[in-house]
Amino acid sequence: VQLQASGGGSVQAGGSLRLSCAASGRIFSINVMGWYRQVPGKQRALVAIIANTGIPNYAHSVKGRFTISRDNTENTNTVYLQMNSLKPEDTGVYYCNLFTGGIDYWGQGTQVTVSS
Repeated sequence: VQLQASGGGSVQAGGSLRLSCAASGRIFSINVMGWYRQVPGKQRALVAIIANTGIPNYAHSVKGRFTISRDNTENTNTVYLQMNSLKPEDTGVYYCNLFTGGIDYWGQGTQVTVSS
């Protein structure tokens, strides 16, 4: 399984960014994709996840501002994270995650920086 993330960057508070992550390889039909954020000195924390059923879950801090979605094709599963009304505390490295077949897979991190 390979995960290829894109998006991220720098934006002022109140702005928007969109992350995407394409997963390819042996992906079981039952799976969960999502995004986690890590800041220096802290553990990686869940931002949003979405199951293959399309049911999302969000961290409390991003509810109403972030939207996770996904596209499933025969060979690729892609997850998106639309981030609106960004706040400085949203700053961090965002990692794409796929949980399938009992295994966690991680993409490369992408930096999101929100300035006040």
